[in-house]
Amino acid sequence: MARITLDHLAHAYKANPRTAEDYALKEINHVWSQGGAYALLGPSGCGKTTLLNIISGLVRPTRGRVLFDDLDVTDLSTEARNIAQVFQFPVVYDTMTVRENLAFPLKNRNVSRERTARRVEEIASLLDLTRVLDRKASNLTADMKQKISLGRGLVRPDVAAILFDEPLTVIDPHLKWQLRSTLKEIHRALDITMIYVTHDQTEALTFADKVVVMHDGAVVQTGTPDELFERPAHTFVGHFIGSPGMNILPCRVEGATAFVGTSLISLRRTYRTLSDGERIELGIRPEFVRLQPKGAGLPVQIRRIDDIGRARIARVEMSGRPLAASIPDGISIEGNEASLVLDPNHVHIYANGHLVAGEATGGHAA
Repeated sequence: MARITLDHLAHAYKANPRTAEDYALKEINHVWSQGGAYALLGPSGCGKTTLLNIISGLVRPTRGRVLFDDLDVTDLSTEARNIAQVFQFPVVYDTMTVRENLAFPLKNRNVSRERTARRVEEIASLLDLTRVLDRKASNLTADMKQKISLGRGLVRPDVAAILFDEPLTVIDPHLKWQLRSTLKEIHRALDITMIYVTHDQTEALTFADKVVVMHDGAVVQTGTPDELFERPAHTFVGHFIGSPGMNILPCRVEGATAFVGTSLISLRRTYRTLSDGERIELGIRPEFVRLQPKGAGLPVQIRRIDDIGRARIARVEMSGRPLAASIPDGISIEGNEASLVLDPNHVHIYANGHLVAGEATGGHAA
């Protein structure tokens, strides 16, 4: 098991990269602590699989280093790094039994039969595979085969880390929650560093202790699920995480007041350093915007109401700008005119996409 350090890491697929745009993976400095559960989250093409392949040794970075604890492994092969990797599609030997599949990595390393048998039984128990240990893998469902693939990574007790590349892609939706729960239980039981790549925010937020959000080849924020939801460091994080995502509204800010069109919004912080040349935006999640009857707040026009089961979301326009708002229980609106009330504790200001730290009352940074 290892602490994984990415030291000034960057990668380009084209020769002689010169500008930031030439890099598929822009410079990253990051540390994954031993025993942590992490997720790399982002849309397709953002660089997360490239980063995973660099960690595993399948790709050598254009510049920078990968360290396991204090050992530089940048030029070491995947085998020498002692990494286990689980891919989108199950990698199993259909002609072997489940028991033989799980034992295969240990057999290749000349582990004794007794130790192999004990370890296979232990991992099979964790993955609920004991009852099928002597069945051929070819006769099993896709989710069971993915459990075997996972078990082959877990069966090696000396593995430095386990890397998951979209491992639940082929799994039926109703089984995904069960497998995520299994992964969490295994992580707690075995104390192994796990890094999980996905474009699905639900998978990332329910699996990981910390999530690394990537966009356009760069890490835009690393934090706990609560931190990403409550205080997005970048507008992309606010938009990408949450359903619906954060409202992002172009605005002008003067001191402790934001202007969205003709609407004035009071802020809990004062912003004194915003430049006229910057793209200034206000961000607030729909959960912190409440729809109210006309005259009770900022005037809006209702375009439609979405009932998503657990809540009702109003799609409205404020000063010509679309946004989403939550509808409190018991609120009934007649017609298409209404008002919004924004929770000032959850209003954020962004400059060129990045969160701006204003000054709270009394001059303390917030």
